[in-house]
Amino acid sequence: MLICAACAVERDEPVPKVCPICADERQYVPEEGQRWVTLDQLRTAGQRLSLSESEPGLVGISTDPKVGIGQTAQLVVTSQGSLLWDPVGYVDDTAVKAVLEYGPVLAIAASHPHMFGVQVEWSRRLGGAPVWVAEADRQWLGRDDPNIAYWSGSMLVVPGLTLHQTGGHFPGSAVAHWAAGAAGLGVLLTGDSVFPNPDRRSISFMRSYPNRLPLSGAVVLRIAAQLDTLGFDRIYGNFNNVIASGAKAVLHDSAERHAAWVRGDFDHLT
Repeated sequence: MLICAACAVERDEPVPKVCPICADERQYVPEEGQRWVTLDQLRTAGQRLSLSESEPGLVGISTDPKVGIGQTAQLVVTSQGSLLWDPVGYVDDTAVKAVLEYGPVLAIAASHPHMFGVQVEWSRRLGGAPVWVAEADRQWLGRDDPNIAYWSGSMLVVPGLTLHQTGGHFPGSAVAHWAAGAAGLGVLLTGDSVFPNPDRRSISFMRSYPNRLPLSGAVVLRIAAQLDTLGFDRIYGNFNNVIASGAKAVLHDSAERHAAWVRGDFDHLT
């Protein structure tokens, strides 16, 4: 197994000349070219993982230094077990031990293919936890495994913790809805299909962030309407970026603003 140094998604050998995920218009191959690494190489170079509590019942897992895109994974902890969301592109025995201190991992899932990381490797080290991949995005898998299962629409992890396919950034893009989060007001884990902005009071919706390709207004309004049926007050993106409160209203207003801009309503300001 090799890992793309640019996106940190694992891939069976022999690997292609260029990572298909990075060659897609949503991402990019670095100017210096394609590079593949192994877990052993990363470990030898001093790669580490750190865990920190995002809020009670939610633990962020990040790489130090950054591996690939550098997302923060989230471990959603329930009384029945945990969900590992947006797994990072590195894993070691120390991190596995720390994760299992919170209880068994029931499932591993990513919001979209950029966040696959080394999901199969995490699964194997966590005792064969199922890796749930959106059926619509199965073409982007670089590593097959018996623990991979496909889903569409909605998928219940445990009562109060559900995956919902929204599409947008990728056809299979998904969010995780954790009803007990935010002190019972509800949390959405959205990857970057619904991306909390640095101002912490607005959200972006893009096909590609690095290459600046927006989604259409119609798609953004569709996503917002889907998510409006869920109860939530807080949103976490894939870099631990957060809309801490009032997130449902922020999502609605940001979707309307996005649609208005791409429709041309504000052209007089340009």
